[in-house]
Amino acid sequence: MTVRRRQADAVARTAAAYVAGAETFIRRWDRRATTCPPLLRDLLELAGPRAALLDLGCGAGQDTRFLMTRRHHAIGVDRAWPLLAHARRRSRCVPLIQGDMRTLPFRPGSFDAIWAAASLIHLTKPAARRLLRALRVQVPVGGLLGATVAHGRRTGFLRTGWIPGRYFARWRKAELERAVSQAGWDVISLETVTGRERKGRWLALIARRIR
Repeated sequence: MTVRRRQADAVARTAAAYVAGAETFIRRWDRRATTCPPLLRDLLELAGPRAALLDLGCGAGQDTRFLMTRRHHAIGVDRAWPLLAHARRRSRCVPLIQGDMRTLPFRPGSFDAIWAAASLIHLTKPAARRLLRALRVQVPVGGLLGATVAHGRRTGFLRTGWIPGRYFARWRKAELERAVSQAGWDVISLETVTGRERKGRWLALIARRIR
């Protein structure tokens, strides 16, 4: 299988897994809009009031709804329609788009910050590196990126777990820092966290566009 086909296969199979496991995902992640993940709180402190944010891989829209309640301008993007349909039932006023994170339909500089919670992990590492470069265009110079990425070495399709069949790329800390820097972002903070919001070890990243 070629690199391009492998990347397309990872995205298609992961999207299909989320569609099949939509009810399971909603039961686990459909939290109240008053709950804010710690890293998102840190990102918002840097972004300032009434910032425009892109929730990349928004799932059932829980973080997008939170941002709206705090008077930020937020748009959620996800490929799995059942999750977006649930988000729409929960709130008719939250802007949501069904789409692929690799081909975003927005004008350059549309957002002050991008929030990517456990979404970059569903791309192969070459595809994730390309996306990191492409995302830089979505914010002006000085714009922000916040992301959570699984920590570790093993990469591939999950055979077990609460939603099997998803592609899961795990990154080492130095590896992610290098990829982010090479894509034109300045790393503000990058720490390894355990059991924060999600089980296991994760890398919590905040970066700023420098060029």
